[in-house]
Amino acid sequence: MPVHAYTSDYTGTVRDLAENFHGNHVVYVCWERHLLFSCPFAFLVPPQTSFRTLRDQLMAEAYGAHPQWAQIDWSQVNWSVSGAPFEPQLDKTLEEQGLDHKASLRFSTPGLDGMSGAGI
Repeated sequence: MPVHAYTSDYTGTVRDLAENFHGNHVVYVCWERHLLFSCPFAFLVPPQTSFRTLRDQLMAEAYGAHPQWAQIDWSQVNWSVSGAPFEPQLDKTLEEQGLDHKASLRFSTPGLDGMSGAGI
C-alpha cells in the first residue's frame, strides 16, 4: 500500500524495501470475518517457501487457536491476492505464484463466519 506525504517537499528513506529483508519477503495474511485476529498476520518467509508450508505450518500456528480453524474445508476456501481472485497451488513456491514482498493474501471460509456467526 503506498503512503503519500502530506507535504510535497517531504523526503525520507524507505525502510521496508525487499532488499532490507535479507532475501525474505513479508507476506500479509488475513482470515476474513475472523476478527478475533484484529489485523492480518505478517509472515517473514523465503520466497522459495511452498504455499503448503505457509498454510499448514505458519498459518496454522498463527490461526490455530481459533475454534473454527480445525473445521476449515480447504477445498471450499476462497483466496485473493491484493483484491484479485487467487487459486493457490500447494506445492509451488510463493515466488512461482507471484506472491512477492508485501503481498496481501486474504482467505474466506464459507460457512465459518467467526464464533457464533459474529465475525469474531
